[in-house]
Amino acid sequence: FVFLHGYDAEEDLVESLANKSTNERIKAIQKLPETMRKKRAIRDKVLREITEKSRHRGAQPSCCTQCLQGAAVSFRRFGNTLSEYFHLLRIWHKTLKIIGAEFGTSVLSYFVFLKWLLNFNLFSFLINFGFITIPQLLAAEPNNLSFTGLELITGAGYFQQTVLYYGFYTNATISKIENGPSYNMQLAYIFTVGIYFVICFLILLFSMAKSFYRNFINPQSFSGNASKLLCTWDFNITSEKAVKLKQKNLGTQIKEDLTEVNKEVLNYSAMERLLRLAVHLLAWVASLGTAAAACTGVYFLSINNLELFMKGHGNDLESQAATLVLPVIASLLNALIPFFFSWLGHLERFQTPGQHIYVTITRIIILKMSIVGILCYYWLNIAATSESQCWETLVGQDIYRLVLVDFILCLLGSFFGEFLRRIIGTTVFVSLGLPEFDIGRNVLDLIYAQTLTWIGILFSPLLPGIQMIAFLIVFFVKKVSLMRNCQPPRKVWRTAQMMTSFIFLLFCPSFLGVLSVIAVAVWRLKPSEGCGPFRGLSSMYAAVSEWIQILESYTASKWVAWIYRNLITSELFFFVLSTIVLIVTYLYWQIIQGRKTMTKRLHEQLIN
Repeated sequence: FVFLHGYDAEEDLVESLANKSTNERIKAIQKLPETMRKKRAIRDKVLREITEKSRHRGAQPSCCTQCLQGAAVSFRRFGNTLSEYFHLLRIWHKTLKIIGAEFGTSVLSYFVFLKWLLNFNLFSFLINFGFITIPQLLAAEPNNLSFTGLELITGAGYFQQTVLYYGFYTNATISKIENGPSYNMQLAYIFTVGIYFVICFLILLFSMAKSFYRNFINPQSFSGNASKLLCTWDFNITSEKAVKLKQKNLGTQIKEDLTEVNKEVLNYSAMERLLRLAVHLLAWVASLGTAAAACTGVYFLSINNLELFMKGHGNDLESQAATLVLPVIASLLNALIPFFFSWLGHLERFQTPGQHIYVTITRIIILKMSIVGILCYYWLNIAATSESQCWETLVGQDIYRLVLVDFILCLLGSFFGEFLRRIIGTTVFVSLGLPEFDIGRNVLDLIYAQTLTWIGILFSPLLPGIQMIAFLIVFFVKKVSLMRNCQPPRKVWRTAQMMTSFIFLLFCPSFLGVLSVIAVAVWRLKPSEGCGPFRGLSSMYAAVSEWIQILESYTASKWVAWIYRNLITSELFFFVLSTIVLIVTYLYWQIIQGRKTMTKRLHEQLIN
C-alpha cells in the first residue's frame, strides 16, 4: 500500500510538472528535495509525458520548432555536463571536508587561507599577463642570451632579457598597424599595477569585514548549539562514505563547542603568577633579541649582494652561487627561528592552544616583517641610488630568488619538520608520538611569501604566476604531509576568529607595508636611465602627469583632467572622504553593538 501510494504521488508530480511552462518546470525540479539521480529520472518522465500528450493530440510541431527544441535540449544537456565536469575539477571541496573532519577547524583554517591566496594570485597573474605581458611580447626583440638551466634557480642570465623583469619592457608606444590604434606601455604598466592594488585593497577590506561579521557579530554566535544536533544533518546524502565523513565532521564541531563551554579557568597563587610573568618576559626578550640579530645579518648580507651585482653578471658557477647567499640565509632565518619561537611557547605553558598560537604568530610576524623591512630599505635606499645600470631588475631578481628559496625550504620543512619527526616519534622516542600541525608557523610562511609577491609585482610582473604554482604545490604537499605524518590537536578547540585574524595580518602590516614601499618607488625614486618603460622620467608617476597635460589640450578630455586636478590630487577630497567613511563606520558599529545587546537579551529570555 505504501509503495502504491508513493507511486501515485510521483505520477501526480509528473503530471503537474508536465502542465507547467519550461522555465517553471526547470525551477520546480531544481527545488525538489531529492538526489540528482532522482531529479534526472523525474525530468525524463516529465519529458516522456509531454511527448505522449503531444502525440495524443496529434499536434506535430513544425520542422523549425523541432530544430529549435532539439538545439535547446542539446545546449541544456551540454551545460549540465560541463557543470558536472567543473564540479569534479573543484579539487578543494572534498579535501577541505576531510581535513575539517579529521583535524578540526583550526587546521582547516590554514588550508582555506591557502586556497584563498591561490585564487588571489591567479587573479593578479591574469591582469598582469593580459595588460602588460602580452602587448610587450608583440613588440619584443629576440633574446640572444643562451639558456643554461641555472636561471631557474638564480633568476639571472637568460631571464634578464625576458618579460619576467621590469628592465625588458619598452617605453615606446606599441602599434602593429600603421596609423592604427596604439598602446602606451608606460600608462598600461602603471595603471595596471595601480588598479590591481586598489582592487586588492577593496577585496581585503570586504573579506575582512565579511569574516568579522560572520565570526564576531553574527547573531548565530550567541545562539545555543542545540541546532548542531537537531538541524544540521543533510538528508540528501546517500553515499555511505559521505555519511561517515559528515558524522565525523559534526562530531569534531560538537567537541570544539563543548571545549568552549567547559573551558577550565586555573587560579594561580601570587608567587606562581609572578613566576609565569617572568617566564613570559624572558621569552619576549629572547624572541625580540633573536629577530634583531637576524635583521642585522640580513642587512650586511644585502650590502655584499649589491657589491656582487655591481661587479658584473658573471656566468660562471661561483658568481651564480654567490647571488644565492642572501636569499638562502634570509629564508633559513625565516624557516628556523619560528621553531625556536614555538619551543618558547611550549615553555610558557599557556592555558589554551589559542593563546599559544596567537603569541607565536605575533613573534613570527615581527621577525618576518622586520626582515622584509630591512630588505626594502636596502632596495629603495641603497640599490636604487647605486650606479647599477638597472636597479629595478636587481630588485626583481632578488625577490625571485627569495620566493623560490622560500618555496624550496617550505617543502623541506614538511619533510624534516613533519616526516622525520613522525619517524623519530614512532620508532626512537615513542613517548613523543606524532607531531601536531604548526598552524602559526605555516600561516606566517604564506603571509611572508605573499608579501614578497606584492612587492615584486612592480619589478617582476609575472611573479604572481610563479607564486600561484608554488602555492598549488604547497597545498598538496601539506595535505599529504598532514594526513600521513600529523595527528589531530590534543586539545580540541574552536577557531571561529582564526580566518579573520589571518586576513587582518595579511592586510596589516603586510599589505599596508607593501603599499608604502610601492608608493616610495613610484613617487620618489628615479627610474633607471637605460631600461624599463619609465626610462628618462624623473619618477614613474611622471608618466601620468605628462598624460594629463596632453589631455588638457583636447576639449573632449578636459573632464578627465578636472577629476585628476580636483579629486585625485586633492588632499581636501581625501580628507572629506575619510571623514565620511569614519562616520559611516561609527554608525554601523553602534548599530552592531545595539543588535548584539538585543540578541543577548533575547537569548537570556529564551533560557528563562
